[in-house]
Amino acid sequence: MTTLAEFKASLNLEQPSDQLSVYLKSLWYDGKGDWHQAHAQVDHLKDPASAWVHAYLHRKEGDTWNADYWYGKAHKTRPSLSLEEEWEQLVLQFL
Repeated sequence: MTTLAEFKASLNLEQPSDQLSVYLKSLWYDGKGDWHQAHAQVDHLKDPASAWVHAYLHRKEGDTWNADYWYGKAHKTRPSLSLEEEWEQLVLQFL
């Protein structure tokens, strides 16, 4: 899977591909509407990439304080993009 369109098409599957990184698995579950499973993929990880996905998920949840904490851990600033645009940006980053 190398394109955003292919990733979005994979959301029609029952399970994510085993070949997806943990970041993409998290975003896949989020794309399927399963916030809790998306969060479970990254909430225990400490690297900046995981923190970025984690931040996005808390932003989506509406927990701005927690999102900003994780954006800081990712060395990022909360974007002014829509949630959909940020999700796509993240997918493209990790493909």
